[in-house]
Amino acid sequence: MVVIGGGFIGSELAASLVDNGVRVTMLFPEDGIGHRLFPTGLSASVTDYYREKGVDVRPGEVVSEASGTGVKTKSGLELEADAVVAGLGVIADTELAEAAGLEVNDGIVVDEYGRVTGRDDVFAAGDVARLPVPALGISLRIEHEDHANSHGYAVGANMAGADKPYLHLPFFYSDLFDLGYEAVGLVDSRLEAVENWQEPYRKGVVTYVEDGRPRGVLLWNVWDKLDDAREVIRAGEGALAV
Repeated sequence: MVVIGGGFIGSELAASLVDNGVRVTMLFPEDGIGHRLFPTGLSASVTDYYREKGVDVRPGEVVSEASGTGVKTKSGLELEADAVVAGLGVIADTELAEAAGLEVNDGIVVDEYGRVTGRDDVFAAGDVARLPVPALGISLRIEHEDHANSHGYAVGANMAGADKPYLHLPFFYSDLFDLGYEAVGLVDSRLEAVENWQEPYRKGVVTYVEDGRPRGVLLWNVWDKLDDAREVIRAGEGALAV
């Protein structure tokens, strides 16, 4: 199989396929796996690790043509495959909301209760909603499972009259062969990374910092620290230790 994309979905899918006996080639335009999430050194280490596991990793490749039987890239590479799958991210489907005159900005804009801006009787939840995240002081559209579950529950309760703001700081997680991680907040390789490794690129914590404030935490093969990570982000100071 050919997997297009080296981000959250592509990396998880490639590992799962190899674990099930499939030969996999990964194609993506960035320099390494998880390039947009992980610090440079960690991304390079994960890329090498995938190659050790038998994945044919091809960074720097932009796909120009794809079908169910193969792909072509702008560099001239042609690959045949039994199947091709692309993990390229999500675009919020807001067509219905726009037609209804609701405010849209990379998602349906809602308040801390899930209520659509300017309407008392319309709510939106989950991947399609852009909502305030008090712990970070910004608005985000969040695409992961923990948020879909917790935001849907909270907004559903508010539709029934609970009138409680959504203050949860969601996390996401993945397993990449024998490596596993949990992440919370803004996990973005463009931010400054404070790396605290017990074993380099195998077990440790990365705190993402912006203007001196912790904005996100990556727990790399470190478990039961999510609440601690959230507290560091909410406090707005310090970095999490292993």
